[in-house]
Amino acid sequence: MRIGCPKEIKNNENRVGLTPSAVHSYVAAGHELFMEKGAGLGSAIEDEEYVKAGATILSTAKEVWDAVDMIVKVKEPLEAEYRLMRENQLLYTYFHFAADEHLTRACLEQKIIALAYETVQEGRALPLLKPMSEVAGRMSSLMGAFYSAKTQGGRGLLPMGVTGVASAEVLVLGGGVVGTNAAHVAAGLNTRVSILDINLNRLEYLSESMPANVEALYNDPVTLETELRTADIVIGAVLVPGAKAPKLIRREHLAMMKPGAVIVDVAIDQGGCFETSRPTTHSDPTFVVDGILHYCVANMPGAYARTSTYALNNATIRYGLKLANLGVEKACREDAALKAGLNMYKGVITYMEVAEAFGMMDKYQAPEKVIG
Repeated sequence: MRIGCPKEIKNNENRVGLTPSAVHSYVAAGHELFMEKGAGLGSAIEDEEYVKAGATILSTAKEVWDAVDMIVKVKEPLEAEYRLMRENQLLYTYFHFAADEHLTRACLEQKIIALAYETVQEGRALPLLKPMSEVAGRMSSLMGAFYSAKTQGGRGLLPMGVTGVASAEVLVLGGGVVGTNAAHVAAGLNTRVSILDINLNRLEYLSESMPANVEALYNDPVTLETELRTADIVIGAVLVPGAKAPKLIRREHLAMMKPGAVIVDVAIDQGGCFETSRPTTHSDPTFVVDGILHYCVANMPGAYARTSTYALNNATIRYGLKLANLGVEKACREDAALKAGLNMYKGVITYMEVAEAFGMMDKYQAPEKVIG
């Protein structure tokens, strides 16, 4: 198979879809690899490293898209890339369709095959989402701490406190991979952490495994409002695979919070779990609503691109090789995890939550029907 990796064009998206070691793995399996010139520079990877691994360097993104059967990326195609997508071309990347109707309709119109990292699922685990969830979760506490500074629009609170002065209170919504990592880092900063979830088994695990300054609580309306009133930093870490994130915090909740408190919405790439959230970029990361500072960057791991790129490739290469070696249809028939990742197939939506998000059930077919 001919496989290509263009440079990411999203604002400050410094990750790249393939590392040299991933290129080497594809080439060793008999595939041809094409990289756009400079695609890896944001992750401190030079073109020469790709050449040594067996890739051909092409000058433009269009050349890459035109040359290959399978595109490996990090983020969803942006509008400038829609015209580059070709019918029947396999795109292997994060899509988050349920948060973007325009993208969904464009990919349907182009009749691509969309294999979405975020919905590849083994049991209840999301192996291709996990590494970036770890990065974003750990970042969320750091961003909350940074933007708590008065000079950044926050309350002027040093989260870890000092002698004789209390540390900050951090509220984490969701006890999954993002929330767990956020809580660990917040605890390491010596803050007082509450982590809310509705899964009692998960709460039991969190209670047993978290540091002493982390309290795991059941998320009901009374507890949520009580915790919001005292929180200095609130981290949104909820996820419904492939679907829009639930809006746990409504606008009226902001009036309960301390002026200058910081919200970090890690769920923003799935629509956000705060009613007042909207996607921001690393160039313009924050905004204020009703006195509450919102950080809603949709590609948080792009800030720590080299770490994120290598962590992502460690997870994606196994499935990518299966797609390339077997073809998408056979790979999805043989591997239930990959079949769960199939969101779109040649003009048909194959992931129900995406079709439901936009009232497009007439465009939906179960993946079993389209892959044979």
